[in-house]
Amino acid sequence: MTTPQPQFDRIARVYRWLEYLTLGRALERCRFHFLPELAGRRRALVFGDGDGRFLAGLLAQNQALTADAVDISGAMLRLLRGRCEQIDAGGRLRTHQTDALSYLAADSPEGYDVAVTHFFLDCLSQAEVEAVAGAVSARLTPGGIWIVSEFRIPAGVMRVPAEVLVRGLYLGFRVLTGLRAERLPDHAAALRRAGLVRIAQHGSLLGVLTAELWQKSLSHPLPQPAPTL
Repeated sequence: MTTPQPQFDRIARVYRWLEYLTLGRALERCRFHFLPELAGRRRALVFGDGDGRFLAGLLAQNQALTADAVDISGAMLRLLRGRCEQIDAGGRLRTHQTDALSYLAADSPEGYDVAVTHFFLDCLSQAEVEAVAGAVSARLTPGGIWIVSEFRIPAGVMRVPAEVLVRGLYLGFRVLTGLRAERLPDHAAALRRAGLVRIAQHGSLLGVLTAELWQKSLSHPLPQPAPTL
């Protein structure tokens, strides 16, 4: 039986304000933290950028960059495209209404020098993250960058508050969208197994948020096999 896809169309128009209401601009700052490091990139693969705030910034910064934006929500993609068209970047954007694994299963002859997943991998199971990591790594050019923003559970006094926050967010998204994920996957292990190396990391919100840069080696390391789940 196919697992039902979450329905993000339901919250597309209010998503930005829900985000600001719950965590202020913390998520937005996390997304944009490493944007300056992507100057000069030419081809981007972006999963689940919501209303397109980051992608519009990336296209505005890199005038020669083209992008493929993938999302299961048609409403989110319409908002994303509208935001990019406002900066006259619509001609450099292709949108794909499908899930990440379906998109990555198709032949893709063109390589990407940057991949973007902001608060996207936490919507997937560990097995799905492993599959996405391997497929994205295969499509990154040597030296390509993967920018990741995610929630995390820090050690120390913030561990319990972070667990409560993350559980509450999962519950809220299950009610609002039907999201089935219930816990944070170990994205770092999956990306390492896919042959990527973390070259920079920035924590915020007392360690509950992490912004990361991962890079594919110039020597094409073979991805390590995913563990049996």
